[in-house]
Amino acid sequence: MTTIERPTEGYRATVARLASAQKGAASGAPAYSIYVNRKLGRFIAAAAYRAGMTPNAVTGVSALLTFTGIALLATVPPVWWSGVLIWILLAAGYAFDSADGQVARLRGGGSAAGEWLDHVVDALKISTLHIAVLISAYRFFDLPTDAWLLVPIGFSIVANVTFFAMILNDQLKYVRGRKGTAEAGGGSRLRSFLVIPTDYGLLCFVFVLLGAPMVFFAVYALLFLANAGFLLLAAIKWFRDMVALDAPETEGAR
Repeated sequence: MTTIERPTEGYRATVARLASAQKGAASGAPAYSIYVNRKLGRFIAAAAYRAGMTPNAVTGVSALLTFTGIALLATVPPVWWSGVLIWILLAAGYAFDSADGQVARLRGGGSAAGEWLDHVVDALKISTLHIAVLISAYRFFDLPTDAWLLVPIGFSIVANVTFFAMILNDQLKYVRGRKGTAEAGGGSRLRSFLVIPTDYGLLCFVFVLLGAPMVFFAVYALLFLANAGFLLLAAIKWFRDMVALDAPETEGAR
C-alpha cells in the first residue's frame, strides 16, 4: 500500500519556498498574469501540495471551474449575477491553471504527460470560451446586425493562433539550444501594463459586464481589436526571431 508523505514544513514556509524558486515571467507577459494570478496560484499550490494533490489533479480542478463558467455563458441568459459568477469561475480556473506547475516544482519536477494535459486544457479553453460568447450573443443579444457575430469568431482565431505561435516559438528555440521567453526573463513593468488588453485575466473580468449585454459586447470587441493588433505586430517580431535562429546555419553554409 502506497502512502503519501505529507510535507513537514508549514504553509507559510511552502509559500516562501515557491516564491524563492519562481521561474521568470515570459517576455511581454501581461500585468494581471504576473502580479495577481501568479501569486494566487502560489497560495493555491501551497495548499494543494500540503493536501497531497498531484499537478494533474490541480489541472482537473482548473478545467472543472473553467468549463463550468463557459457552459453557463453559453446556456444562461446574461444577467448581472451570471456575469459575476462566470467571472469568478473563469478567474478561479485561471489561478488553478497557474498552480499546477507550481505544485509540480514542489514535488520535484513535472512530467511530459502533465505538461501535455495542461496545454491541451488551455487550448480547449481558448477555443470554447469564444464559441460560448458567440452562442450567447446569437441567443440573447440584440445585435444590430448578424455581422457582429464575426467578432467572437475572429477572437477565437486570434487567440488560438497567438497561443500556438507562442508555444511554437519556445519549442523551436529549445531545439536550437536558445533560451525560451520565460528563461530569457520578462520585459519591463511598463510593457506588462501596455499589453494588458491581451491578458486572459482581464478577459475574465470583462464578463462582469454581461448584465449589460451591449456594453459587454462593445468592450469585448475592443479587446478583440487590441489582440488582433498585438498578434499582427508580434508575428512580425516572432518571424524575425525564427530567421535569427537560422542565421548561424546559413552563414556556415556559405
